[in-house]
Amino acid sequence: MSEQQKSQRVINIQPLFASEPKVYPRWIGGIFQRWRWVFAWLTQIVFYGLCWLPWNGRQAVLFDLDARRFYVFDFVLWPQDTIYLAVLLVLSALALFLFTTVAGRVWCGYTCPQTVYTEIFLWIEKTIEGDRAKRMKLDAAPWTPRKLGLKTAKHAVWLLVALWTGFTFVGYFTPVRELADVALKVSLSGWETFWVLFYGAATYGNAGFMREQMCKYICPYAQFQFVMFDPDTLIVAYDEERGEPRGGRAKKDDARGKGLGDCIDCSMCVQVCPTGIDIRKGLQLECIGCAACIDACDQVMDKMNYPRGLIRYSTENAVKQHSSRAQILRRTIRPRVLVYSAVFLAALGATVWSLATRVPLKVDIQRDRAALASEAADGSIENAFRLQLINASEQPRVYAVSVDGLEGIHLAEPLRVSVPPASTAAATAQVRVEAGAAAGGSHAIRFTVADTADPAVTVSEEAKFWMP
Repeated sequence: MSEQQKSQRVINIQPLFASEPKVYPRWIGGIFQRWRWVFAWLTQIVFYGLCWLPWNGRQAVLFDLDARRFYVFDFVLWPQDTIYLAVLLVLSALALFLFTTVAGRVWCGYTCPQTVYTEIFLWIEKTIEGDRAKRMKLDAAPWTPRKLGLKTAKHAVWLLVALWTGFTFVGYFTPVRELADVALKVSLSGWETFWVLFYGAATYGNAGFMREQMCKYICPYAQFQFVMFDPDTLIVAYDEERGEPRGGRAKKDDARGKGLGDCIDCSMCVQVCPTGIDIRKGLQLECIGCAACIDACDQVMDKMNYPRGLIRYSTENAVKQHSSRAQILRRTIRPRVLVYSAVFLAALGATVWSLATRVPLKVDIQRDRAALASEAADGSIENAFRLQLINASEQPRVYAVSVDGLEGIHLAEPLRVSVPPASTAAATAQVRVEAGAAAGGSHAIRFTVADTADPAVTVSEEAKFWMP
């Protein structure tokens, strides 16, 4: 290739991220919008209120990292209980697969924190700056005292919500009432200040500025959702057969006579979409299943005296085959849904059973390795063991220790260990066996630790007794 040809060669590089116009969602009412606000209220009441709920003299949910204890209502979880965290992650993944296969991105549309906080921030924006047309006009206008005042007020309210969200988040790791006291005294620790500001900044940035960009480019769920979809998954669908060809017309016009479908091409479905897509182009990665376009389209259909449902919750197969609602529900019971349901319910049932039968006592036993065995004053063989007891309940407990496994084995002295609520205690057990009662070497024995007030709380642990 000559130098001239090299200089004329053009290399086309596709950008990884394309700058797009700002989305100005139009505010819309309707049944699905009301349901979105119901879930927004429920999720935020739980998030903002749960850390303030008193429970057994503390807050109901507290992840005390300093003490290495998690309090979840009546449960006290210790580092040894991390298996439950793994199970929770597995259950969340299974639930995601199941709900997505059945109902698409219903999580994204109604309960995802990104969607909920974006909706809250949009409501604040609409309240202060006005609806879609006013916001677009305000952004395009030159800076004036009025514009500066509106923008300042909006961002001030956004920042208050974001900081309160960050404060609440930290309140699940530091007792929230103590956190409130030190916050009022402006004496937060460095780490508490960092996490309040960090989580607040994330809320402010994601809900105030990133918005649809989070759903379209950053959220991993959006990128692999189609793997879990099939033609019988419930999605927001546009009935192309009924709506096309689209076109404007007067309410009194004979649309069929003009060769038009029911879509009047008003673009309301696009204007209300929080991600700015046109649902009439079919299923798209950016659709979060929020149904704002359904509410908008149904209202337009009502004004035109057309049947509702031009845009509706349906499935690809149902739209093509004109299936009834009953037929759509029947298709919900299909092999992959049954498999996901069976695995999810089995894992959930096992977890519930494990928590319900969980003994609030943990025992760790270690033999003193400094001296394998020693001879007691009475001539018997003695081994020393160190016991670590964890009281995983919120009541003080007294535990009795016993030992068996070899003929004549016994404790040098009766051993009872008192453990405060949600605390640990250590004790040393001197275990004796008559000389010659067993051959030399290591022998399996068993310690039994039982609650003196509740025999059901009993734990047995194996150990090794050394005979010289």
